[in-house]
Amino acid sequence: MSSVETLGALERRLNAVIPQQQLRGEVEARLKRLGRTAKLHGFRPGKVPFSILQKQYGAQVHQEVLGETLQRSFAEAAQENSLRVVGSPRFEVKTDDLSAEQIEYSATFEVYPEVVLGDIGAESLERVTYVLSEADVESTIDTLRKQRVTFEKTDRAAQNEDQVRIDFTGKLNGEVFEGGEARDFAVVLGMGQLLPDFEAAIICMKAGETKSFGLTFPEDYHGKNVAGKQVNFSVTLHGVEAPRLPVLDAEFAKSLGIENGDVAKLKIEIRDNLEREVENRLKARNKNNVMDLLLKASQLEAPKVLVEQEAQNLMQQSLHDMRERGVEIPQGMSLPPEIFTEHAQRRVKLGLILTELVKQQGLDAKPEQVKVLVQNYAQSFEHPEAVVKWHFGDESRLQEVKNMVLEDNVMEWVMSVARVTDRVMEFNELMGKN
Repeated sequence: MSSVETLGALERRLNAVIPQQQLRGEVEARLKRLGRTAKLHGFRPGKVPFSILQKQYGAQVHQEVLGETLQRSFAEAAQENSLRVVGSPRFEVKTDDLSAEQIEYSATFEVYPEVVLGDIGAESLERVTYVLSEADVESTIDTLRKQRVTFEKTDRAAQNEDQVRIDFTGKLNGEVFEGGEARDFAVVLGMGQLLPDFEAAIICMKAGETKSFGLTFPEDYHGKNVAGKQVNFSVTLHGVEAPRLPVLDAEFAKSLGIENGDVAKLKIEIRDNLEREVENRLKARNKNNVMDLLLKASQLEAPKVLVEQEAQNLMQQSLHDMRERGVEIPQGMSLPPEIFTEHAQRRVKLGLILTELVKQQGLDAKPEQVKVLVQNYAQSFEHPEAVVKWHFGDESRLQEVKNMVLEDNVMEWVMSVARVTDRVMEFNELMGKN
């Protein structure tokens, strides 16, 4: 017999009993098996009397059998009561005398929530769109050229995009402040490396000139000692170097991986890469909009145990990403899990919503969809066939792709049902350049 108490929205407590007779037979059987190999002083292996085995090992074996029986009893009771259990239960044995004829216990646990999906057709959804233009390709080529800029000495006055070498001294209340002095400092004007007012003072200066000027630091400046304060600067300019962009020719194309130096082929590859990037960014933004809509339209509680597990996963992933970027992380270091709780709740809720929606609408990932997604992803690599083989060679890697297909299926379904409004994005906004 068992009973179930409701402790909260998702928390439950199951109360049940285990007959001692159910334990005795298994304990006796294990002790007998143990006696075949047990080595005790004064007895040959296999000849240890059962009473001695019981005295020596009985309590330990009884505890092991009790633990396994608790798990089995709970699983049976959960099935009988149609409970969809999340995670592992917390057991509490209520009977003090473990040799009693009946052992009472309770198990506290969470159950999966009921996912109530709202009327998706009544919800509004923004779908962002963009069509790549030739101007975008040319702009990207210009960016690539600027990334390979060289500088040549010039006698003219400094202007934006020039590289200059300067000495500067900054004084607060007549004293040089920390970080306010440098010698032979090289900086490219217009790149945002210096405060706008500081750069404005340098523009139009020539090599050999010195200028003094006042400057007020922003209130939110990172240097707290000068934030929001008036400072006097003296700047001496030692040299001006004008930018020289590489010519869009065969040599430039070769530097970007086009072996034969074909500039036309370079433009085609850049366009192809941009089109894939635009498609991926549009999909990511639209998918995020769909997920926001599903969260807004659905009602459910997130099981605490799943949120805690997901927060731990996010913390470990964050530490891994930091190490990948070269940040030295001491062994065993962790981050406060609570900073990941909000994100973890979102992911857990979305996982439950997607599972329910896929089941209701039949949006399972089809083999041909998985194959197409892997093949499309592989096209951005030098040996796409090897990438395809790598994915299909491991079920866990393939499962990640299946999950992506499920999300794509859900996104398409929601967009076919919701009240969709299209918005054409600006290229720089889409590429995160704003």
